[in-house]
Amino acid sequence: MEISVRLETESDYRRVEEITRIAFSYPGRIEKGGIGCPYEHWMVHALRKRDGILALSLVAEVNKALVGHIICSKAEVRLAHASIPVLNFGPLSVLPEYQRKGVGKALLKAMVEKAKAMGFGAILFFGRPEYYPRFGFVEASQFGITDCDGCNYPAFMGMELIPGYLSQAVGGRFFESDIYDDAKNRAAVKAFDASFQ
Repeated sequence: MEISVRLETESDYRRVEEITRIAFSYPGRIEKGGIGCPYEHWMVHALRKRDGILALSLVAEVNKALVGHIICSKAEVRLAHASIPVLNFGPLSVLPEYQRKGVGKALLKAMVEKAKAMGFGAILFFGRPEYYPRFGFVEASQFGITDCDGCNYPAFMGMELIPGYLSQAVGGRFFESDIYDDAKNRAAVKAFDASFQ
């Protein structure tokens, strides 16, 4: 299977949102989430308007059909008297029938390579600790950084794109866009999701 990765264009937007909604509608998810619908497709929609980095919004194609997407956003590590800019990424979405076939890997590798070429210093994010270390991500605690509440756990991970970049962030706390705050955005998510019914 040949996978190609390219920059997302405006004509891709709705299909990407549909793919993201499908990818995150796995059994048991909706009941557990408490919102009553997937959340990640709204995140993609909202990030394009605020805090997202459109130059790092990439789609994957197989036979010229869209099958996956990844987007990065602005984030920072805050210290007492400084803030260090970093990248956050997610959601990473792949249609269920193309999962475990290299699509997510292709998107992730392309994003990291492009982010390095653009001069970004590091990526910090929350994700599955059984999946992302194979791509070079490590627990953020190894960089001396915590989440915004001062906590560390395996799902909070990072990667330096410039060696030593996060040495200036030791003791800092990670803050991502409030678009990722599902409690704050619940009404907007439900209204947006209604347009997919």
